[in-house]
Amino acid sequence: MWGVVDDSAEEPWHELWGLFRPDGDVSWQHKALCAQTDPEAFFPEKGGSTRDAKRVCAKCEVREQCLKWAIDHDERFGIWGGMSERERRRYKREHRERA
Repeated sequence: MWGVVDDSAEEPWHELWGLFRPDGDVSWQHKALCAQTDPEAFFPEKGGSTRDAKRVCAKCEVREQCLKWAIDHDERFGIWGGMSERERRRYKREHRERA
């Protein structure tokens, strides 16, 4: 189901995390489970399934940091912290209304 990272490659997560802007503390990224899987699963085509990506996120120890990063940086594409862009917008709206 998921692509396996070549153990001989040095720090394979750099390919995926090269997408990040170098601002703020991103030390959590090297612990992200998605860095060990197929990055395409986290950026499905419109209407494509997000189920597999969300399963990975559900088991990830840095899910909260990932979600916070995506919300703080207004990330508009992909699954981050177990949420799609639409789910993140709803989350932001609901939390803004409570504040």
